[in-house]
Amino acid sequence: MTTFENKSELKGKRALVTGGSRGIGAAVVRGLLDAGAEVLTTARSTTTAAPEGAAFVTADVRTPAGVEALASAAREVLGEVDILVHNVGGAEPYKDALAIPDEGWRDALDLNYLASVRLDSLLAPGMRERRSGAIVHVSSAAVLTPIGPFLHYVAAKAALEYYSRGLALELAPHGVRVNAVSPGRTATPGGEATRELWARLDAAPGHGDVTAPPLGREGRPEDIAEAVLFLVSERASWLTGRNLIVDGGEYPMG
Repeated sequence: MTTFENKSELKGKRALVTGGSRGIGAAVVRGLLDAGAEVLTTARSTTTAAPEGAAFVTADVRTPAGVEALASAAREVLGEVDILVHNVGGAEPYKDALAIPDEGWRDALDLNYLASVRLDSLLAPGMRERRSGAIVHVSSAAVLTPIGPFLHYVAAKAALEYYSRGLALELAPHGVRVNAVSPGRTATPGGEATRELWARLDAAPGHGDVTAPPLGREGRPEDIAEAVLFLVSERASWLTGRNLIVDGGEYPMG
């Protein structure tokens, strides 16, 4: 899938994408490369190769040490970071909200919220000094209709969205834009594995509902990547502090 007609739209830009070895993250990486950007991406393991043309480093962003190692690798490989896309995320479903253990809450917050906060704190100051940069946090449209088995996940993503708005206001006077993208149901390896696990649980009513979104299909990773790539480009130069919901019309307006 061709993302940019102008193959040099992001030429000279240096981008870091977390969770970029498969699914939405890999589609974002491919789109950035197609547009001429230099890209570094990361995952927790090396079992899945990153898209061809991207640099890759293994990092566990659930921990402060892992985030610091990733930031150091980004500076070493890219020099500076102009585009930062926080795509990494996910959580294990439980039977219901009250069954989520303390470690489940901690892991969800570390991966889906604090990883972004920590990495921004290390890389956004450089953007602020250069008075240029774009940050995109990948959230989830599920925040609009939270359900018990995933309450730890959607609560962390809701925190990420409000954090994004606040950071956008703080960085806007310095020429740095911060936005969020909230995917609906998207056909990715991680999403499929999570849905299979959920189907085996005696979860909340409706958890097995597979009705297609109003547009008649699940999203493709490229559908979400298009939104991310638009937001990091100059075509979105007057957009900041926004959350773009890409869900095929599945969720009600927030």
